[in-house]
Amino acid sequence: MGFQKAFEVSEYKRRIADVKNRMESAGIDMLICQDPANMCWLTGFDGWSFYTPQAVVLHHSDEWPIWFGREQDAKSAHMTTDLPAENIFNFSEPLVHHPDKHPFDELCDLLKSRNCDTGTIGVDFDAHYYTARAHQHLTKGLPNAKIIDNKELVNWARLVKSSAEVHYMREAGKLSTLVMNNALDKVKPGMPQSEIMANVYHDQVLGIDGKFGDYTGLCPLIQVGEGTSTPHLTWSSEGLPDSGLVVMELGSARRHYNVPVTRTIHIGKPPAEIEKLADVIIEGGNLALETAKPGATCEEVEAIFQKTIRRHGYQKNSRVGYSIGLNFPPDWGERTASLRAGDKTVLQEGMCFHFQSGVWLEEYGAAISEPFVVTPTGGERLCNVPRELILK
Repeated sequence: MGFQKAFEVSEYKRRIADVKNRMESAGIDMLICQDPANMCWLTGFDGWSFYTPQAVVLHHSDEWPIWFGREQDAKSAHMTTDLPAENIFNFSEPLVHHPDKHPFDELCDLLKSRNCDTGTIGVDFDAHYYTARAHQHLTKGLPNAKIIDNKELVNWARLVKSSAEVHYMREAGKLSTLVMNNALDKVKPGMPQSEIMANVYHDQVLGIDGKFGDYTGLCPLIQVGEGTSTPHLTWSSEGLPDSGLVVMELGSARRHYNVPVTRTIHIGKPPAEIEKLADVIIEGGNLALETAKPGATCEEVEAIFQKTIRRHGYQKNSRVGYSIGLNFPPDWGERTASLRAGDKTVLQEGMCFHFQSGVWLEEYGAAISEPFVVTPTGGERLCNVPRELILK
């Protein structure tokens, strides 16, 4: 049985046409994408090969992009994409981790042979896997081109999800519901954090309803006690306390579409101040999701939440959410729209966000987040986990 592709060819043709229109508006003749999510979104390419240089290149005059990567990964491109065979190219194996030469030297030669070495070339300047060395070799090898930051052009094209994409987001949300609820069942005094997280990984991959889960863009996160005052700690083998706070941010992915969710748990009777903080977060989050309709702006959704928590004496200094969808490690955010002051992005039906309502104080914190898709009636929750301070 061959690789099961996530989308029909027509979906990729629609995406390519959309990106070409955006390129024309931005004055870009050719895109060189190194972000694995952008590569996957444009072509379907799916392989854990992003630790070595690779790229998807789209010229405005070409019907299909080209894939460029390591020789042993070229077969993955043939298997996972519908690109014509003549659009799949590999670089020489000795260039892998070479101290002086770089695979992009051969990419430049390829582009010259295709008469694509002039004009304006947009590159993923802020992509995690676009290195300083890659940029040096690209600019040196294409002296007649103007190489510019494409300012997340493809990322922004990914912001409004098609119905097929929303389908995967809902599947991932259903799996995240299972993952979180099972993890909550494991929370009890003495339970090693690592055992809870091991079960999370098991559930994430095993999937639900006979549908497997992909690896997520971010690893599972757990904070205990004072650790809840900061959001990105991971696990240890230490057992959970007899009494105290636990925060878990977990996610799942279907065909690399990521849906994260966060819940706060208190073992034993919670202090009044923790109950109050959780109640305020829930109140503000509910009002924000009601506001998240087409036509509202990101900053308007954020303002509703901030107004609510300020009324109760709290303030959140960071953004309260970010766009989510297709992604690869090390993150599940799309690096585009954020729910924060000053972001005037207008919400459209099909956009998906992680409403991350965490409030982190000096000695403790709480987060009761919600992934959602924008609908005409507001933010539709993608998970079905109780929106409350979980008591154990």
